[in-house]
Amino acid sequence: MDFELSQEQKAIRESAKVFADTEWAPNASSWDQNYIFPIDALKQAASLGFAGIYVREDYGGSGLGRIESALVFEALSGACASTAAYLSIQNMVAWIIDKYGSDDQRNNWLPGLSSMNLFASYCLTEPGSGSDASSLRTTASREGSGYVLNGTKAFISGGGTSDVYLVMARTGDSGSHGISCFVVEKGTPGLSFGAPEKKLGWHSQPTAMVMFDDCKISESNLVGSEGSGFKIAMDGLDGGRVNIAACSLGAASSSLSIARDHIINREQFGRKLSDFQALRFKLADMATDLSAAQLMVWQAANKIDKNSADATVASAMAKRLATDSGFSIVNNALQLLGGYGYLADHPIERHLRDLRVHQILEGTNEIMRVIIARKILEE
Repeated sequence: MDFELSQEQKAIRESAKVFADTEWAPNASSWDQNYIFPIDALKQAASLGFAGIYVREDYGGSGLGRIESALVFEALSGACASTAAYLSIQNMVAWIIDKYGSDDQRNNWLPGLSSMNLFASYCLTEPGSGSDASSLRTTASREGSGYVLNGTKAFISGGGTSDVYLVMARTGDSGSHGISCFVVEKGTPGLSFGAPEKKLGWHSQPTAMVMFDDCKISESNLVGSEGSGFKIAMDGLDGGRVNIAACSLGAASSSLSIARDHIINREQFGRKLSDFQALRFKLADMATDLSAAQLMVWQAANKIDKNSADATVASAMAKRLATDSGFSIVNNALQLLGGYGYLADHPIERHLRDLRVHQILEGTNEIMRVIIARKILEE
């Protein structure tokens, strides 16, 4: 078993880091404080292949694996976890269409998604169904040669801004087997949006309700077969959980570096802070937790690429550990900086707000524990 990254993987990570440090980091505070959705910066990332990382090359993607994806999102999140997280959603939607869509759907949407000439949103959560996703109530009723959608989706990243909405809706009976997956394009009659949500973090990406009121779409907008939507959604979330875990690692790593530099240079009571054993131990624990979470994220990414039977539980473990550890590391880094870390124009303060939601989205960490415990008890 080789835990070393290949030279190509190291080069991909370095390319993403240089880009993030140069193009994103200098602007991240402004995006956050002014609620700017950095469309041009996201398109720059797409020009490097970061919007279709594991989409096939003949449809405009990079044709890489999940470990490479995790490395990219970790590097980007060191600059701006909020913007990187939106890019993760873009990748999820593109991958679902690539894997489950028809040739016409791939040709129609993937080049635009991979280049970010088209922006995408993933629409699963509803006002009354968050963790209990299989109880969703948005319907897609057959009408002629198409479907009519009715219902509301909540907490949708890119809501009102994105061009393409991947929507899970009920075409059959209650439960997971009655759910199907559809693409709804912006401008479709009957598609509307709520006001932008005001949030603790993730200020660089808009979030809004997405509403369907007799929204008519063609049968050609059905992704996969009727009744396969829940499986498609869960397959997408396995990768999404690894990516959001990697986003937590990136912000945590950045915060750890800032805290390290601070205690090396800061003096109190006539001594460098780094001379105090308690602070040295704190830094050591933060670094250890970061390394452990990183290895688990890479392992989960590898299992998804290999289509391993335990990929779902590995993704749940990685998401639970990395998002909890990532938030804790950032919180401890803020404590090490004292009042400076609490200032609104400091990266650590922004990382703290942005990472808090990682413990909630893509399945709450309580649901991750449900998935893990279920697997343990089945063995």
